[in-house]
Amino acid sequence: MSVQFISGNDAFALGVLLAKPAVISAYPITPQTVVVERLSEYVADGLLAANFIHVESEHSALSCAIGASAAGVRTFTATSSQGLLYMAECLPYAAGGRFPIVMMNANRALALPWNIYGDQSDSLSQLSCGWIQAYAENAQEALDLALMAFRIAEDARVSVPFMVNLDGFHLTHTYEPVDVPEQELADKFLPEFQTDNKIDFDKPVNMAFSAGPGHNKQFRIAHHNAMLRAFDAIAEAEKDFADIFGRKYTGALDAYRTDDADFVLVTLGSVSGLARSVADELREEGIRAGVLRLRYIRPFPGKEIAAILNGKRAAVLEKDLAAGRGGAVFTEVASVTAAATLSAIGGLGGEDIPAAAIRGIFKTLADEPETEVLYL
Repeated sequence: MSVQFISGNDAFALGVLLAKPAVISAYPITPQTVVVERLSEYVADGLLAANFIHVESEHSALSCAIGASAAGVRTFTATSSQGLLYMAECLPYAAGGRFPIVMMNANRALALPWNIYGDQSDSLSQLSCGWIQAYAENAQEALDLALMAFRIAEDARVSVPFMVNLDGFHLTHTYEPVDVPEQELADKFLPEFQTDNKIDFDKPVNMAFSAGPGHNKQFRIAHHNAMLRAFDAIAEAEKDFADIFGRKYTGALDAYRTDDADFVLVTLGSVSGLARSVADELREEGIRAGVLRLRYIRPFPGKEIAAILNGKRAAVLEKDLAAGRGGAVFTEVASVTAAATLSAIGGLGGEDIPAAAIRGIFKTLADEPETEVLYL
């Protein structure tokens, strides 16, 4: 392995390079543009033997990826914000067709007001579209998730598209040291692409067809069960990843000092490291604080969340606000446990979340348990 000082976007692009997709459908949008720029350079320089297709829109980017996956090859695309919404018609097509496409989404606020900075309202608006969703905390995890996403999505038990989310600018454009594995190790971890869900003139299959109420239900249930089987695929991929690369991950959740905690902050994405630092400071002051990071929100690890938060008081910190309802992540967490009593909304439109604000969340949990929503 080599250590490189790179951004989250660069790290993810290197992860895709190591995965060796055959087709990359690309349309640039801030703040994900660097990913497809780097991949275009790898193709132009002969480092990646892929068909790089510069399409005319995000809708076309995902449509192209669906067609390539249906042809039977490993496929990648990337987007952000309004681009993800422009893909919205195609998202359930890819999921319902069970095409294991991997897509990087650079989390960015939705318009209006027009805003290029990072919050998580784009991906969280698409929780029901049928894609696996993971959220990276740092550039190293971004690279590693690029590799693991292909492995998990392409698992025969799963065959579901995978969206890897990186916080716009806070992660996509922040530089840090990253271990970049050798291609030989990446090949050992990620097998060559194989699928029976493809166009085959020797063994014809019917793909992307219509279905009436009865059959439609069966397809929906099968898709749901495949998503749940992704938990096993995630665990197995992470075990092999640790064996090959020496870096360990913890499945759908990353629990930090939660065993004896009185107060737990549930987080998503790059703010989690700061939250842990604040929890450490509070521990030194005698306040038993912990942090529970959601690495995956689809499939949703509800039982595990409920078990970890049992007997504690919890707040959910998220970078989105669903008008008329509140935080989407809080709604998810509160649906499985009564421990979630406080919804903390911050980082909207890319606004900074300082350590003092996270301290304020823990203080509100301890001193004002009747408070339901806290706007940072």
